[in-house]
Amino acid sequence: MENRTFSRLGRTVGVIGLGAWQLGADWGDVSEADAHATLQAAVDSGVTFIDTADVYGDGRSEQIIGSFIKRFQSADGPQLTVATKMGRRMAQEVGNYTLDNFRAWTDRSRANLGVDTLDLVQLHCPPTPVFSAGEVYDALDTLVEEKRIRAYGVSVEKVDEALAAIARPGTASVQIILNALRLKPLERVLPAAEEAGVGIIARVPLASGLLSGRYDENTTFAADDHRNYNRQGAAFDVGETFSGVDFAIGLEAVRRLRPLVPAGATMAQFALRWILDQPGVTVAIPGARNSSQAEGNAAAAGLAPLPAESLAAVTAVYDELIRPQVHDKW
Repeated sequence: MENRTFSRLGRTVGVIGLGAWQLGADWGDVSEADAHATLQAAVDSGVTFIDTADVYGDGRSEQIIGSFIKRFQSADGPQLTVATKMGRRMAQEVGNYTLDNFRAWTDRSRANLGVDTLDLVQLHCPPTPVFSAGEVYDALDTLVEEKRIRAYGVSVEKVDEALAAIARPGTASVQIILNALRLKPLERVLPAAEEAGVGIIARVPLASGLLSGRYDENTTFAADDHRNYNRQGAAFDVGETFSGVDFAIGLEAVRRLRPLVPAGATMAQFALRWILDQPGVTVAIPGARNSSQAEGNAAAAGLAPLPAESLAAVTAVYDELIRPQVHDKW
């Protein structure tokens, strides 16, 4: 698998990573055995970057990853980078983003993951004013000095939040929704990150599965799946579910994109390759609930770069169907 560098993290990672939200909660039931099998399949396929959060299953995702890497790191193999996120287990109030809380949150994640120093800790979509608060970045710098964490980044909902974080000299990464149904980050965020040496982690790369091409108007989702209960933003930002795109319109967009899929590739692999072809992207983090999904996602890294006409066609579909819905919201 192709590797790209997180300059401020001092690590190289495979361009396809693994998002581990599915291993914790909110995507239907995933057993611990299936979670371990998914992690193993991903690593065997060249994945070296795993993204989780302390709120996924209230620590379950971190704990599963921790038990996996303890076994994995005892064997010869590539270096794994595990990124986690903090801040969503408490009320989303600016006053809660303090050094004392950061220490408590990261100590819990260190225990869950079974490590002394966390590779990368990201603020997990905090309130917008947090991204401009100097004392927040000072506290994060202190965590680095104390060796609780190697580096820090942010996970954002909005473009302006990403730009505020990129302007800070200690920010190692920005995690942002980027996929063929969410193009706004291409305008300013990716160029600014590339110029500053900040890594870009593309999350929700398959638009909650819409871009897998596996769904139609008759698809139903489990009661405990956010694609059922969060379509109107009842639990968290609606942009996290189908990238904020109306399900029916998203299905139509996928139908128009499907003829662009290269021979021998899947719709999901095409969608992931599109992300990798965007200048400034470091790693895309599709989720997976089983081994076959993890293997299929990783295989996208082996596809040839998409031709210019395919890239242009994606933009055309976005401009006609998706832009009026989502472009100005985030």
